[in-house]
Amino acid sequence: MSAIITKDNLFRPSRSKAETKAQVTDNAARAIIDAEVDSREAKTERLRQARMKMEAEQAANEEAAPAKKTRAKAKPAATKAKSTAKAKPAAKKA
Repeated sequence: MSAIITKDNLFRPSRSKAETKAQVTDNAARAIIDAEVDSREAKTERLRQARMKMEAEQAANEEAAPAKKTRAKAKPAATKAKSTAKAKPAAKKA
C-alpha cells in the first residue's frame, strides 16, 4: 500500500448540522409531494373510469330509446295592417 491513510481519505466528510436539517426537510417535503401526486393520479384514473362507464350507459340508453319525431315550425302569421284611426283621448274629470 503506497497510499497513506488519513482521516480525510478514509472517512467521508461529515455534513454540518444545517445541511442535515435541510436534507431532512427536503426528504419530508418530497415524500409529501410524491404522496399527493400518487393520490391525484389515482383519483384521476377513478374519475376517468366512472366517466367512461357513464358515457357507455348513456349511449346504450340513447340507442334503446326510440327517436322522437320533430314537428315542423309553424310559419309566422301575416302581419295585420295597423289601424289608422286615432284613439279617443280620455275625458277629464272636473
